[in-house]
Amino acid sequence: MRKPRDFDAELKSLEDKAKTLKDRKIKQLGELVIATGADTLDIDTLAGGLLDLADAGNAARKEGWRKRGAGFFRGGSSAPAPSAGGDQ
Repeated sequence: MRKPRDFDAELKSLEDKAKTLKDRKIKQLGELVIATGADTLDIDTLAGGLLDLADAGNAARKEGWRKRGAGFFRGGSSAPAPSAGGDQ
């Protein structure tokens, strides 16, 4: 006869893993803020910029940001990316 599964132990293990992943995500986000120099901004400016980014509907604008971010992680230039027409 098979040993019955301990669903409670499996669920606890998955919850622990999810917490670990969430903690790692938060830590990496903080490291990213520091690495980009965004930690020098006041919290209201940083939040406003992130909200603008999240609300942006212009696909070309988002693609420009994506390329600039990819360049940052590859150690490329941190110079401003050319505007895709939606920046003001």
